[in-house]
Amino acid sequence: MTDQTLTIREMCDTFDVTPRTLRFYEAKELLAPIRSGQKRLFTKRDRARLKLILRGKRFGFSLEEIRQLLDLYHAGDQQHMQMRRTLDLAAQRMKDMQAQRAELNEAIADLDAQMKWVSNMLGAMEQTDKAAE
Repeated sequence: MTDQTLTIREMCDTFDVTPRTLRFYEAKELLAPIRSGQKRLFTKRDRARLKLILRGKRFGFSLEEIRQLLDLYHAGDQQHMQMRRTLDLAAQRMKDMQAQRAELNEAIADLDAQMKWVSNMLGAMEQTDKAAE
């Protein structure tokens, strides 16, 4: 691994992704590796972008949202607009995730109550069966 570029295999090993993932991000113009014949060489810029892409995906951002944030890097305002937009998107994503968590907590409580009800019913049936013997 050089300081300048990484091969596709080195990128895969470093970021725990598949070559297909890297080619997909390249096709979506999120990454722009240097082409040397059939080889793809990824620069420090590509590594930074991939790190941001993977983080954005982990947080549930769409690829289009990630692209918009990456494109704002070159806005020429010392990344002010990029950071502002990131904060806005993150705040909305946080709100969505909290709502999902609340829905999930409610579903878990409902399922727990149903399981207790079924367990109690089975217990009562088993006692009835034993009494009938």
